[in-house]
Amino acid sequence: MSKKHPIISVTGSSGAGTTTIKNTFDQIFRREGIRSVSIEGDAFHRYDRAAMKQELARRGEAGDNTFSHFSIEANELEKLEAVFRTYGETGRGETRHYVHDEREAEKYGTAPGTFTDWAPFEDGSDLLFYEGLHGAVKAEGIDIAGQADLKIGVVPVINLEWIQKIHRDKASRGYSTEAVTDVILRRMHAYVHVICPQFTQTDINFQRVPVVDTSNPFIARWIPTPDESLVVIRFRNPRGIDFPYLTTMIQGSWMSRPNSIVIPGPRMDLAMQLILTPMILRLVSESKRA
Repeated sequence: MSKKHPIISVTGSSGAGTTTIKNTFDQIFRREGIRSVSIEGDAFHRYDRAAMKQELARRGEAGDNTFSHFSIEANELEKLEAVFRTYGETGRGETRHYVHDEREAEKYGTAPGTFTDWAPFEDGSDLLFYEGLHGAVKAEGIDIAGQADLKIGVVPVINLEWIQKIHRDKASRGYSTEAVTDVILRRMHAYVHVICPQFTQTDINFQRVPVVDTSNPFIARWIPTPDESLVVIRFRNPRGIDFPYLTTMIQGSWMSRPNSIVIPGPRMDLAMQLILTPMILRLVSESKRA
């Protein structure tokens, strides 16, 4: 952690909705005139698409059917921790981009499924923003969580998370339901042992809970809408959180526990703006004083 060069980390599994959260942060940064540099978790995968397929085949032949992008060894987490530490100390660092599709290939000038070259951050940033799978990992020899100043978890209930992933991968990647199901099953071991433990390290968790039947996510025809959802917001340390103000400003909200507030799904962006804006401004103010 660094007072001078703060780091915000948003973590959640594939299909959880972290990209939507990033859009909210971008709005806050733009409105408040905050200069941020961003890194994506995909940039720290250890393998490009072709090499990952080869590694999956090799491990499958050896009887390991649990290897996935969720796995610690499938990612360069030591590199990610080093980037966090370097930025916290100096305000500098580097990242790259994983090219997902043809649209991004045209933008970045390299083939889908490959990485761009490592490149330095722009100078003069106020903070570093991370969004990806492993932004709050704390495991043997790795402490990414300890390098971040504000850690946000995005954690839909698991059936909703699967519905979102199935619909996204079918629509944007052309996968079948069966293919996405195979990915979900392969990732389950690392989901339990790598992804879930991060949410005890995060400072705030946003968990969307549908209020419609999602008991069989593999046949769901639609993703539950915000109007069909509630959001549970849990604070790791509720000290200093003005809950009466939040429940007054967010219509239809209530406290479910001393450290948790429940809000209607459509008001999630408003809640994030109200909760996160003062936290971000505080980080930037403290960094400038430092």
